[in-house]
Amino acid sequence: MTDPIQAFLQANALVTPLFPATSRYHGIAAAQLTQPDGTTVAYLKRRFVPPPENFSLLQEHTVVEGDRLDNLAARYLGDPLQYWRICDANRAMRPEKLTETAGRRLRITLPEGIPGGTDAG
Repeated sequence: MTDPIQAFLQANALVTPLFPATSRYHGIAAAQLTQPDGTTVAYLKRRFVPPPENFSLLQEHTVVEGDRLDNLAARYLGDPLQYWRICDANRAMRPEKLTETAGRRLRITLPEGIPGGTDAG
């Protein structure tokens, strides 16, 4: 016989996120694939990059020679590990492309879903 209290506790257990709230992978579910030989492979489900229109603009940055995304993230967002937010806001699949060309204007935005800035929508 199953203990109803234990069953309730297990069904309503808090799930510890795999990644911190500051990670681009926060909230992305993990999954498992069982291969024909019985080996189990764990992986993250696909992360879809949100459209830049979903972000409220804080300001723009004009790229100069020697700019690096981690330094820009530290300067504008307070954390060099948040460089991925600049990538998302500028629809970049290859981060290094964002700083290759001096004069390019980069959008610096709030996280998706947070209204504010000059371009709230």
